Amino acid sequence: MMTVLSIDHVQIAMPAGGEEKARSFYINLLGFVEIPKPDELAKRGGAWFQSGSVQIHLGVDADFCPARKAHPAFLVNDVDRLIAKARSLNFEMDLTQPPLDGYKRVHVFDPFGNRIELMEKI
Repeated sequence: MMTVLSIDHVQIAMPAGGEEKARSFYINLLGFVEIPKPDELAKRGGAWFQSGSVQIHLGVDADFCPARKAHPAFLVNDVDRLIAKARSLNFEMDLTQPPLDGYKRVHVFDPFGNRIELMEKI
């Protein structure tokens, strides 16, 4: 039987020309590092980021509309520190989500309005 083994990466959309804003969020807030895109794909714009085995790819969408409901959820080791850092960098957050057993969590929004869930196991 064929099974899905893991997620290789998650791709979310961004508007054209937003690469520096993407870097400010994914590198400065979340601690990802930028990884090079293959030459043929780099021509399309966007940016790829990695932290450990987690990759997120931001692709340019000419008809960009932020994903305000759909989202990736990242496990983190200090959600309170990330909340404080997001506040200091003026990133939008939603602290009103109901509790989820076993987790402390927050939704932050990248510079383009895409929702990102940060979850810490407690």
